[in-house]
Amino acid sequence: MASYRDRFPVFERVTYMNSCSQGALADSVRSAMESYMDGMDEFGSLWEAWAGKQEQVRGLLAQVFGTTPAEVAVTASASAAMNAIASSMFLEDGPRTVVTTSLEFPTAGQIWHAQAARGVSVEHVPAGPDHRLSIAAIADAIDDDTALVAVTHVCYRNGSMTDIKAIVDLAHSRGVPVLVDAYQSGGAVPIDFAELGADFLVGGCLKYMLGMPGVGFALVNSRSTSQLIPTATGWFAARDIFAMDIFGYDPAVDARRFEAGTPVVPSLYAVAAGLELLLDVGVANAWAATSVLHDELRAGITSLGGMVVTPAAAGEHGPMIGVAATDDGGLVRAMADDNVVVSHRDGNVRISPHFYNNSADVEAVLASMRRHRHLLA
Repeated sequence: MASYRDRFPVFERVTYMNSCSQGALADSVRSAMESYMDGMDEFGSLWEAWAGKQEQVRGLLAQVFGTTPAEVAVTASASAAMNAIASSMFLEDGPRTVVTTSLEFPTAGQIWHAQAARGVSVEHVPAGPDHRLSIAAIADAIDDDTALVAVTHVCYRNGSMTDIKAIVDLAHSRGVPVLVDAYQSGGAVPIDFAELGADFLVGGCLKYMLGMPGVGFALVNSRSTSQLIPTATGWFAARDIFAMDIFGYDPAVDARRFEAGTPVVPSLYAVAAGLELLLDVGVANAWAATSVLHDELRAGITSLGGMVVTPAAAGEHGPMIGVAATDDGGLVRAMADDNVVVSHRDGNVRISPHFYNNSADVEAVLASMRRHRHLLA
């Protein structure tokens, strides 16, 4: 992975270990943004180029997740994707409970609770004190009134990773669809959507997928969701967006029906460049390189007397490692003074390497934590 590191100028200035918040900016992503601006200067409106860029992003996302472009909806955010999906459900008499977990990002809790006005109830299955989610507890929560199981792949607070395939198989055996939030794993951990079998998978492109804010996505299983038609919509969700029909609703038959209005065009340029670079690296290769750094970080933090709250076993942690702190915000600020960029949530400092990081970055993180050891829990 060393050959890619020079593509990310941020490493000339700081030790960047915060991909769980925003991926490092590659030179090609900056160039793509500049090409958008150059086109505006030279031609003004570039409608055909913009529409083509969205289709390019759709195709690249399909490659990343082992699916087809017809199963990819390009949205403005993961929230937009989830809201469109929610709007397609609970429209008739039937099950009205969403089973979710205590590990979710706020979006993934708030959107389901917002459906209370439509008679929907939400049950949160708690993770254990070790942040592991019990599949048996999910099984106990599913009953005849369960309309959906909505579960995060990797928790944004502590880096724990759930066995999504086991949950999909369990829920489907009870006739219940599954939505996966893969925002904290997409681009970092290999995910094959067809093999996973989930009904929906949502995420965004600004973290490990090397893009910028403004592009999210929903992967939509065509075999199990064709009957679901969103009521949250926009003209890009129409079967023929150039029909310009204001007298009816004729949604696309593929995943595009979960889209909305004009996309965030500048971000499409950035995301296309980021995804091309990610595919060149290979998600499996990125995950293999990151896993080595995880082991180095975990061993070093333990030697400092720190406590890694992220489960250690294979398949139980994602690309981010959480470290308990007595003052997580204070430790992040102190590390920033050492030119080490990390982040914090829920009492934990989050360290999130990607393929562009190396062992020297790990040493810089550990040296800064050693300097501020009094802030470790």
